Amino acid sequence: MSVSTGAGVNAPMIAPLEAVLFDMDGVITDTANAHAAAWQRLFDEFLKARAERCGEEFHPFDPHYEYRQYVDGKPRLDGVRSFLESRGIELPYGDDDGSERETVYGLGQRKDRYFNAWLEENQVRSYPGTLNLIDDLRAAGIKVAVFSASRNAEAVLRNAGLLDRFDARVDGSDAAELGLPGKPDPAMLLEAARRLDTAPGRTAVVEDAIAGVAAGARGAFGLVIGVARGDFDDDLKTAGAGVVVHDLSELRFSPAEGLTVKTLANLPLVWDREHEIRQGLAGKALAVFLDYDGTLTPIVEDHTKALLAEDMRAAVATLARHCDVIIVSGRDLARLQELVSLGHVWYAGSHGFDIAGPQGSGVHLQKGKEFLTELDEVEQTLQERLTDIEGHSVERKKFSIAVHYRQVPQAEVGKLRPILDKILVEHPLLRLGHGKKVFEIRPDIDWNKGEAVLWFLQQLAQERPGLAPLYVGDDITDEDAFHALAGRGLRVAVRYDESRQTAADYAVADTQDVKRLLDLLALIAASEETGHGAQP
Repeated sequence: MSVSTGAGVNAPMIAPLEAVLFDMDGVITDTANAHAAAWQRLFDEFLKARAERCGEEFHPFDPHYEYRQYVDGKPRLDGVRSFLESRGIELPYGDDDGSERETVYGLGQRKDRYFNAWLEENQVRSYPGTLNLIDDLRAAGIKVAVFSASRNAEAVLRNAGLLDRFDARVDGSDAAELGLPGKPDPAMLLEAARRLDTAPGRTAVVEDAIAGVAAGARGAFGLVIGVARGDFDDDLKTAGAGVVVHDLSELRFSPAEGLTVKTLANLPLVWDREHEIRQGLAGKALAVFLDYDGTLTPIVEDHTKALLAEDMRAAVATLARHCDVIIVSGRDLARLQELVSLGHVWYAGSHGFDIAGPQGSGVHLQKGKEFLTELDEVEQTLQERLTDIEGHSVERKKFSIAVHYRQVPQAEVGKLRPILDKILVEHPLLRLGHGKKVFEIRPDIDWNKGEAVLWFLQQLAQERPGLAPLYVGDDITDEDAFHALAGRGLRVAVRYDESRQTAADYAVADTQDVKRLLDLLALIAASEETGHGAQP
């Protein structure tokens, strides 16, 4: 079986595929942030006390770079040693020390305590794209196993309600009992394959950690799939990943086609699957989410001239009379409301950081208000440091800053990223995102278009349970929404950059095709209102 991008590029061959091994943290469960927070608390306490004791400057633990580089995917004690070595710190190993002792073992015990405290107070979230893929694999008779360096794996899976989802499990407790070395050694992965009674060469490994990807490569597994939930594509490829995706909803599996990487080029067009779409929406109330630039309006050289055509506005207005319509955009909320000029739709500006309900609803949600001063400072710094970059445009929104480079000469584009990276080193509370010919600087919190869509659905479901969400977008930032809606809604991408990987289900050709889709959805929604249903 080949893993194909549909664009003439094939990953290593597995013939036949018998099993898939899934890492837990960051692939199945969204616990990476909890682990990172526990590590940060541990190391910052230790480093600060050490700095005060030794009269040195305190340098805090970096929960992004240092977490991924030194502790992610490794057994707890290996993670402690790896990080301490990176800082040139030597501690005795210890043995059954209390968690307050400054030994490798003691620090490891303290980290475990911090993580379990989080686990007792929080519900573990799982990634819907991963669960969908697991279900598809199992339905086709492909065996699946979960592996984790954590001794808390069973507790995490039980918290998430996933203990019975796998044919085998190998975790940190098993590794300790069997004396298995930690990743990047492949011993744990080989043990998982042994428990499934499958050969590594007929088995795929799915990992998000650099150490885990390296373990899959060293174990000679048939395919190693890297999951880059951040900007780590190149790191995972370098470590040995044959395929890299940002979420497993970007993969499609069927017994006939095998495992396929979805791209805009190989998505089916809405019009070729219209009957399928109608069936999926039958008997359900609709909630339609629409991006603005590139979806409701064509992409233009000057972003200030992306104006909504009257026939598109009319199509949105008609649809909104029969179902909930939410405009989700990177644009500033006030400007988005001005451009669309419809009072009976919902709006989410600044990639969902600034939300307003229909006129008169009184609904308004803002995320990241505590970062406004930081954004003000960065805006001023950008104006100063980008003066020599011809053709750039800095667009300040309330909760983000867009640096447009569509009109920057190609020879100058390469100068932008290093400048932005340096500014963000100076402002670690912010992070860099990407769009079409634009960099987006926004607060470094777990909020994006996907989180905003889930918030909307929670609000709307209070009055209309069983809503069927449908999202239409064209940009990289819309992929966050596609990931969030895996398995629970329809996802439609506007097909511009055909080579781009995507988590969408269907495609439309351009904005005129979007209008045609809106007309179809209005017909379906109106028919459902009358109780007759839309006829194929």
